[in-house]
Amino acid sequence: MTRTHQKSLTIWLFTVCAFIGALVLIGGYTRLTRSGLSIVEWNVVTGTAPPLSQVAWEEEFAKYQETPEGQIINPSMTLDGYKTIYFVEYFHRLIGRLAGMVYVLPLFTFLARGVIPWRKSAPYLAIGLGFAFQGFLGWYMVASGLVDMPRVSQYRLAAHLITALGLLALTFWIAVDQRRGMETAPFPMTRSGQAAGDRSDPALIRLRPPAVWLAIMLLVQIAYGAFVAGLKAGHVSNTWPLMFGRIIPPNLLTVQEPWWINLFATAVTVHFIHRWFAFMVLGFAGWLYYRARKLGEKGVERTGLVIVIIAIVQITLGALVVWFNVAIPLAITHQGTAMVLTLAIVYANYQVFTAPARARQAAHIARPSLVR
Repeated sequence: MTRTHQKSLTIWLFTVCAFIGALVLIGGYTRLTRSGLSIVEWNVVTGTAPPLSQVAWEEEFAKYQETPEGQIINPSMTLDGYKTIYFVEYFHRLIGRLAGMVYVLPLFTFLARGVIPWRKSAPYLAIGLGFAFQGFLGWYMVASGLVDMPRVSQYRLAAHLITALGLLALTFWIAVDQRRGMETAPFPMTRSGQAAGDRSDPALIRLRPPAVWLAIMLLVQIAYGAFVAGLKAGHVSNTWPLMFGRIIPPNLLTVQEPWWINLFATAVTVHFIHRWFAFMVLGFAGWLYYRARKLGEKGVERTGLVIVIIAIVQITLGALVVWFNVAIPLAITHQGTAMVLTLAIVYANYQVFTAPARARQAAHIARPSLVR
């Protein structure tokens, strides 16, 4: 691959990352303004254009008025009010279509020209399929709010958000690879915890468990953030650190039966878990930083410190979101910071898992060629 091709791939992949990030933020705004259920059909082609006549607008509005949200939440909404929320969701879907095109069209070009060899195309094709699946999940989520409740399923919302962040993480990983002039992936782990074929510094191997566990902790916290959003649980308490005057509010596990369903479906319980699980993420971030510092891995140490700082900022933003009754600017900033935290943790894992490949590549470049 030429340097020009490598640069083109890098710019393209980071651009796709920016589009995915924008989609997540716009999706958050759509949810916070209760605009996500305004378009009650999923028309991939014809849905590209909004209603173009008064009659078409009235037909769309009539469909919305038959939904649970139209009947329960917005029974007195006017057509002008409907147009406002319609265009928020329309813009969200339009950016989603544009993001898919920004990814797919260059991908086909790179594949056709051999810039991306077919034998190495699997991760790129996986991202393309991920975009298609994400579009399906978006409609699957919306459909859950059009039947008998004026909100989407928190489980489908979590799947939609996690898939988006998974796409962002994979695209970012490959983009960083291309920027460094590499094509790597995490090595398969052996039973001993060492990557197969790994000849790297044992210190990096010892940093892999905290890096992976930190990623798992963040995944759980993001899922609970989606549960909070789906259940509108952010509004159950506007005090922090106390809830209803207590650190641990009553009846967290007794509202619904069986008891464990409260962990996922009771608003107060979900809010409580999301509020305090953030400190688990912070704790594991501290563990990664401490281990990297003790083992003398300066690169990972710097990344770990950045993650700790971002986690503290994120916790502070979470408290502000509670105190200010889920004010939209704060809530969007909170969601954006979660994306930044995700990318920082992905980068930490990149550092500890691709070091052997970087070392081999450096040795290959430094080794004088025997063929003249």
